[in-house]
Amino acid sequence: MPTILEYKCPCCGGKIEFDSSLQQMKCPFCDSTFDVESLKGYDEVLKEEQQQPQEDMSWQTRPGSEWSQDEAAHMSVYTCSSCGGEIVADETTAATHCPFCGNPVVMTGRLAGDLKPDLVIPFKLDKNAAKEALKRHTSGKRLLPKLFRSENHLDEVKGVYVPFWLFDADVDANIRYHATRTRVWSDSNYNYTETSHYSLVRAGCIAFDSVPVDGSSKMADDLMESIEPFDLNEAVDFQTAYLSGYLADRYDVTAEQSIARANVRIRKSTEDVFAGTTDGYATVTVESSNLQLFNSKAKYALYPVWLLSTSWQGQNFLFAVNGQTGKIVGDLPMDKAAYWRWWAIWTAILGALSFAVLLILRLTGFI
Repeated sequence: MPTILEYKCPCCGGKIEFDSSLQQMKCPFCDSTFDVESLKGYDEVLKEEQQQPQEDMSWQTRPGSEWSQDEAAHMSVYTCSSCGGEIVADETTAATHCPFCGNPVVMTGRLAGDLKPDLVIPFKLDKNAAKEALKRHTSGKRLLPKLFRSENHLDEVKGVYVPFWLFDADVDANIRYHATRTRVWSDSNYNYTETSHYSLVRAGCIAFDSVPVDGSSKMADDLMESIEPFDLNEAVDFQTAYLSGYLADRYDVTAEQSIARANVRIRKSTEDVFAGTTDGYATVTVESSNLQLFNSKAKYALYPVWLLSTSWQGQNFLFAVNGQTGKIVGDLPMDKAAYWRWWAIWTAILGALSFAVLLILRLTGFI
């Protein structure tokens, strides 16, 4: 039984046919032309992709270990009655307010059923350093209400060990791009634009070590990622002594539930690295991306974070400070009156500059 062979345009996906006048393959939809040898090479690339194994971003995760009976006996769990946040502390820690929402917390029981962390990065900065970080964060902000610095007060400053899952993996990646180069020229009659199309194939292996994913649903992923990086070289084997004087947020997002976020970060980093090898083209778009994970594993770690809760005019503002580096993130209130004043000033300045340029052009005869 005869078979029908159809060639698809790599640019628009339309059906292309051989044009006898051009002695090339031509797409009637976008007018792109291709020589037969180029299409043959493109077909070989597609066949190789079809023979590759299906993308595999699955993990083998067995992080953490069980708490010993003695360790668990000296640990307590506190639950916030407002936001439901759970924090772990030693039996001597007096937790009076939730570091997440500022409401009172009550002790509900001893630690049970949780994994013991593999690693911990001890706090390097104290409470005063966290407060100084907030002062630096608010300085120089022209649209910050002037009374915010003088009237606001810190409701709570808590050092919290935030749970993180750290993912290790080797990634075998195959990525195909559609790239173009454009050449423009003209003669006495016409302007010409020639667009050349290319199929770029990149393949290689990248090793990822300790890709962090926040294991607490109460901590926004973008907030925790914003205070990265943490220096894992300063991490040590976990000991309960490091919790003394601090709180430890208890994970409520498992390693398995965090895999999707880890895969997003790994895929983006891999594609960014490979995209860096495609310079020299006008446009580059990903046509297919195939990632295979192997040697995957996960660790459970606690990272140091200072949480500062401050209130102003009935609103609560939460700031997170990297307890190792002092990097701080958090939203600030905006003085709307100041914003509109600045907008009016800059509008007036730009209007005056535009008028001056227009006047100069008229005086010099350009318009």
